Amino acid sequence: MAEVRLVDIEKKYGNFLAVPKQSLTIHDGEFLVLLGPSGCGKTTTMRMIAGLEDITSGDIMIKGERINDKPPKDRDIAMVFQNYGLYPHMTVRQNIEYPLKLRGMDKASRKDRVMETAEKVELDALLERRPSELSGGQRQRVALARAIVRTPSIFLMDEPLSNLDAKLRVTMRAELKHLHHELGVTTVYVTHDQMEAMTLASRVAVMREGRIVQLDTPKKIYAEPADLFVAGFIGSPSMNLIDGAVKGGVFRTDGVEVPVDLGDRDGVVLGIRPEELEITQDTDAAIGGKLYALELTGESTLVTLRNGPTSVCARGHADFEADIDSPCHLVPKDGARFHLFDRASGERLR
Repeated sequence: MAEVRLVDIEKKYGNFLAVPKQSLTIHDGEFLVLLGPSGCGKTTTMRMIAGLEDITSGDIMIKGERINDKPPKDRDIAMVFQNYGLYPHMTVRQNIEYPLKLRGMDKASRKDRVMETAEKVELDALLERRPSELSGGQRQRVALARAIVRTPSIFLMDEPLSNLDAKLRVTMRAELKHLHHELGVTTVYVTHDQMEAMTLASRVAVMREGRIVQLDTPKKIYAEPADLFVAGFIGSPSMNLIDGAVKGGVFRTDGVEVPVDLGDRDGVVLGIRPEELEITQDTDAAIGGKLYALELTGESTLVTLRNGPTSVCARGHADFEADIDSPCHLVPKDGARFHLFDRASGERLR
């Protein structure tokens, strides 16, 4: 178990500033997800914790000890990579056993530990196979087993599920969640997939251009995004973000009139999630336009309407049907939450 503190860390590649100066505390035993688009600095941040990237300035503390100058092997960290990183000439057993061998554990103890770990990730029947004989999901489980076999102080996981198909990702998310609950090891997980972040994390650090723009629980980030970037990045489908202005306590734009608690102001963006809107026959509804698209997702239908430049998506019943370009009207559900942002700065308006 370990607390990790990043104190004013910064990373430059020549004149390029990859990670601007910032601090972050990862609590003992928590599952922290670094979330953001490609190139936002999340993997660089993880690699600095691992010791695979030198930091330009600042300090990294693990268990209260400054470890800037410690090589990766002395940081008591286990990493799981996107490409699995397995040894192709070794069997599953040998791949899992290898970290214990490096630590000088005796053969009998290694055998017991490998079996115990393999059973946790349901690999006990595959121990004599080589990686080339395994599916993607099985290889990923081997990589996980190799990481957890010696119970390190910290797990670092760099997009470990991105090479798996959709069904396997769901299965592996559940396995990771259960393993973390069982082992309680401090975990830092890098992903661009907001669904992984929302389902796995104790806390999420949303990153953009090297900076952490919001750090909080998944529930808080979903309910109160700090700015337009977070609002648009979190949620599937993403939040409706509608340009307009507020006058006389009403937000207005093409096809939208919604009462809001804000003084007169131009350059306002109204945010509302698709699941907080419902389809209505009321032609005087708050949001109106022509039906632009219908997308059946199985349990629901995503309904998109347009009115001039305004586009709004709502989540309707699975059996909803209507003709494209027919009139469509939406109304906020009781208790629906509106989010207001400043268009120029992107910041949330409180």
